[in-house]
Amino acid sequence: MPSLEIDPEAGFRVDPFSDSLPGCVSITLDRPDRLNSQSPTTWEELVRVRRELPGTVRVVVIRGAGRAFSAGLDRSLLSDDGILALPQLPQDEATARIAGWQAAFDWSSRPDLVSIAAVHGHAIGGGFQLALGTDIRILADDAQLTMAEPTLGIVPDLGGTKRLVDLVGYSRAAEICLTARRVSAEEALRIGLASAVVPAADLDAAVERTVRALLAIDRDAAAETKALLLAAARRTQSEQEAAEREAQYRRLRALTGLDAED
Repeated sequence: MPSLEIDPEAGFRVDPFSDSLPGCVSITLDRPDRLNSQSPTTWEELVRVRRELPGTVRVVVIRGAGRAFSAGLDRSLLSDDGILALPQLPQDEATARIAGWQAAFDWSSRPDLVSIAAVHGHAIGGGFQLALGTDIRILADDAQLTMAEPTLGIVPDLGGTKRLVDLVGYSRAAEICLTARRVSAEEALRIGLASAVVPAADLDAAVERTVRALLAIDRDAAAETKALLLAAARRTQSEQEAAEREAQYRRLRALTGLDAED
C-alpha cells in the first residue's frame, strides 16, 4: 500500500494490517496519553484517508492505542476557539463544517470496503460514534460504550443517532443517549451493538481471524452482497428480491465470462 502522509495533529496512523494480508489496513488512533481523543483535524484526515485508500484495500480495521478505543472529542476544544466558535458563523457555514466532520464517521456505505472497529476500554461520544460507523464491531470484554454528548450540553452529531436507532431501536437508543450511561461489552452483544465479544487478550487474534475470513470471499461477490444488505432496510420484500435477482444475474455473467462481451 502506498504510504499515506498523515497530519501529526490528527492523532492517528495508517499501517498495513499484516504483511500476509495485503488487502487490509489498520487505522490506529494514537494519542494514548489523551485516551485517543479526537479533533476536527482527526476527522478531516480520516475523510482524506478514506478517499485516498487504493482499490487494493478491501478491509479497514479501526483501533485505539493504549488503554482505550477513544474518549471522543478532546475536551479542550469545548472552548471559544474550538467548536464553540461555530455559533459565530452563519448557520449554513457552520452546518456545512459539521457535515464535513460527519463524513469521517461513515466507514460502512462503500460496498467494496468492509470496516471493523476493534474496541477495547472506553469508546465515548465520538469514539462510540466512530465504532457505530463501521460494518463490524468486535469488542474486548472490557469495552464500555457511552454516548456522553448530552452531559456536555451538546448532541451526538457525527451520524451516531441514526445508526444507533437502526441497531437497537428507538426506545433503547433513547435510554442509552438520554442517560449517558455506560453500555458494557456483554450488553452490547446482547442488544446487537457488537458483532462479537472476546477476552481483551484475544482481541487482536479475533480481528485477524475476521479479516482473513473476509478476504477469503470473492471480492465482487462480497461487494454485491454488501450492497444488497445496505439497501435492504429501505426496500420492500419484493423490491429486495428483485435487487437480488439482478445482482445474481450480474454475478453469473461474470462467473461464466459473458460480462467480458459487454
